[in-house]
Formats: sequence, structure tokens, C-alpha cells
Amino acid sequence: MIHGRRVLITGGGGFIGAALAETLHPSNEILLYDIRFDQNSAAYANLKDRPNIRFIQGDILDKRRLKEACRGAHIVVHLASVVGVQTVIMNALRTLEVNVQGVQNILEILNPSTTERFVYISSSEIYGPDAYNAGESDNAVSGPPDDPRWSYAASKIVGEHMTQGHYQERGLPAVIVRPFNLFGPKRIGDHAVMRFIFQALNHDPITVHNDGSAIRSWCYIDDFIDGLLRAATTEEAVGQAFNIGNPANTVTMLQLARAVIQACNSSSRIEFVPFKHSDVHLRSPNISRARSVLGYEPEACLDEALSETARWYRQHAAQIAPRLLAP
Repeated sequence: MIHGRRVLITGGGGFIGAALAETLHPSNEILLYDIRFDQNSAAYANLKDRPNIRFIQGDILDKRRLKEACRGAHIVVHLASVVGVQTVIMNALRTLEVNVQGVQNILEILNPSTTERFVYISSSEIYGPDAYNAGESDNAVSGPPDDPRWSYAASKIVGEHMTQGHYQERGLPAVIVRPFNLFGPKRIGDHAVMRFIFQALNHDPITVHNDGSAIRSWCYIDDFIDGLLRAATTEEAVGQAFNIGNPANTVTMLQLARAVIQACNSSSRIEFVPFKHSDVHLRSPNISRARSVLGYEPEACLDEALSETARWYRQHAAQIAPRLLAP
């Protein structure tokens, strides 16, 4: 869908950035911009020694370095941010600084006359703790300011307003994408699917928070990349926000744990543990806008996608599990 373009991906060492680079590099020049590339998804992706991929080590807050990276880019996908619930809770101020100042930096750098598309990766977190069939025009909810968990959602809401402002006032061809609970091979870091899988592979108890009734809609990475590429290339998408997820894969966390046990052929039992922080009770997307404007239709079945993901984690357990699952 994209050919012969220079594509800059900020946060390019992460899960989405690495997957996007793997998809685009055969027919495009890819610039991956990140603070490191040795302990994230890029280290496990098939990206090294590719002639069309350049790794740029830099901080999104370093505006001079970022400006150099943006030079000549036709398409910019902005992924760089502080992520992970536990990381955000422990670093609320850093989350706000990086996520807000980072998008401000790149928006100020980009020239609307030479940028073909700016894609801002927001988050389903903006819908708050209870969001059933959430649509793009529904109210954004950041949660109470005294709960640091919601600093991430607040930063993404600000980022969306800034992106829309540069589209409306400067004519920057921008689009907003809101991912819903992505998973798949090469995703590392503290993440429910990965944690469940490693516990299942070791036949350890699957630790489910509270009573396991929290509901999520799980989107396989291949489906998400398809939606992202459609948002980056569809002319009618400019100026709009899109939910990219898979409502067909909506399950409780207890059901997810059981599905992982089956995918791993595991003897693990399920153990319920209290969650010490605020949590999302219900989150599922309405993707009718993505269907009608982008022609997006997720295909991955949850059970099959979990099995494929489990196979990859099993192959890389020696490298990933000791570091990421240490007490």
C-alpha cells in the first residue's frame, strides 16, 4: 500500500514500530527513531542489516535530533511515548512530559506542504475505565488527577487535540489511530498476554487480577498493522480518528487465561490476585468508521492468534522470560 516513500517511525524500536518496519521495508526507506534498540521488540525483529532501514538513536525530547530525522520524510508515524501501566503509575510526570512535549516537538517540526501523512498513535485509554462499543465521537475520559494511572490517558487526549489543531489551523494531513489491546509475537514488556503465556508454558498458576471479570477486546498485531496502513494511505482518513481493534475477540480476563492455557496445552491452574491500582473494567471498540472509511476488517481469531503468539514466546523464552518475569 506504500511504495517508494521515506517513512519515519518514532518509537520505532517498540512492538508496533518494529512490526510496521518489517511490513514496509522491502519497498520503502524506513527511519526508526528511538532511545534504544537492544531491549525492545526491534531486537527480535528481522530488521538488522536491511539496506532500507536506518536506526536513529535519539530522544523525542531532543528537538534538534528529531528535526534531522524528520528531514525528507514523506510519512511520519508517531509512536514514541512512555507506556505500560506500572511504568506510568511510577512515572506520571515523566509520562506527561514525554508524551505531550514529544508530540508538540514533532508537530512543530513537520511542514504541511511536504508531509504526505502524519499518523498519531493515541490509545483506547482515552475512553476511561468503562467503555462498551466505544465510538470515535464518544467523550474522552482521563480519570481523576490524583490517580497517576490516568496521566497516560490525559497525555494522549492532549496529543489528539494538538494533532487536530495542526490539521485544522496549519493544514497538516494528519490522522489519529486508537489501538485496542494489541498482542502477538515480538511484544515484550509487562503485558497480560505475554505474562499469561509464560506462566502457562511453565505450568505455573495464571495470575488473574481481582475476579477476572474485566473485559478487553484483543487485536492481533497483523490486523492492527493493516488498519494503520489504511489510515496512512486513505485520502478520506485525513482529519479523522479511528479505532483499530477487533470487537470479535472480546473476552473477560478469566476467559483469556483459559484460552491461553488451552493454546499452550498447559496444566496451569488459575489464581486470583488483588490488583493494587485502578483498572479498566470494560473496553471494547466500535470499528464502524474504520470499516466504512478505511475498508478495515480484522481477521485473526483469538484462539489461533494466541497459539501463534505462544509458539513465538516458546522459541524465545530463554532470552525473554528471565529478564522480564523476574520478581
